[in-house]
Amino acid sequence: MRDIVSLPEARERRQRLTGIGLMVCAVVCFACLDASAKYLNGYMATLEVVWARYTGAFLLAFMVSNPVTRPGVLTTQRPLLQIGRSTLMLLSTILNVFALRFLQLDEALSILFSTPFLIAILSGPMLGEWIGWRRWTAVLIGFAGVLVVTRPGIGGMHPAALLSFASALCYAFYSITTRMLARTDSNETILFYSNLVGVLAMFPVLPFAWTTPQSPLIVVMMIGMGLFGSLGHYLLIAAHRLAPASLLAPFIYTQLVWVILFGYLVFAHVPTAWTMGGSAIVIASGLYVLYRERKVKRLP
Repeated sequence: MRDIVSLPEARERRQRLTGIGLMVCAVVCFACLDASAKYLNGYMATLEVVWARYTGAFLLAFMVSNPVTRPGVLTTQRPLLQIGRSTLMLLSTILNVFALRFLQLDEALSILFSTPFLIAILSGPMLGEWIGWRRWTAVLIGFAGVLVVTRPGIGGMHPAALLSFASALCYAFYSITTRMLARTDSNETILFYSNLVGVLAMFPVLPFAWTTPQSPLIVVMMIGMGLFGSLGHYLLIAAHRLAPASLLAPFIYTQLVWVILFGYLVFAHVPTAWTMGGSAIVIASGLYVLYRERKVKRLP
């Protein structure tokens, strides 16, 4: 009898471990995406980098999921919200790539880690998911960690840090609208619209920002951005099918390890003590917010 009972538990444990593994791989893809974007910023206009990211992602995703192979992929019950969500993602991407032109990878990512706190604040008025004083305290401490990284007013951080924060704010609204759409539309539909809106928006801009790639390596990296973006989001979706979001969320912070590594190997950037200290505060506060969320969900 014990063996019969333990089989589902063992299967669930394997699924969760697989989900964690997929999440870690997705985070590596996103770190590669940011490193590629920063590298390409040195050889072309930022808007062309964004175009390459969306075009590559759209073409690769289109080969797997498109209106021919999946006739219902364009069907959505909330088309305006789909377009609005995709626009928020596009704005977040543009702001982040612009910020990466001036900031180190670890600096930009440390500021983007404020997204969970912004989501916690916005979830109340937009989703009716209000937070208590403990999580408010964690949000304020996490924001203090962002201030440690940026050090406003004392000449510690480039003004482009504001672009990273604006990117985090757009991404927070994007995450909220994703929760809304998840109630009515499939993951494939949501992902398809994200790439489609990005491609349609960037193509009219391309003639004004186009720079011919100078070497085959640049072309490969432009294609690689689409690959990292599509593969990362695919792994992210697959991970959330196998494990709860509350279990997977803390592993987002492992991205900091990879961007520090890539920043050192590719750009010879060494993180400052301010960045590491602020990141530690942000990560600790974010983990506490996730802990409280899981605890509150268990109480009912």
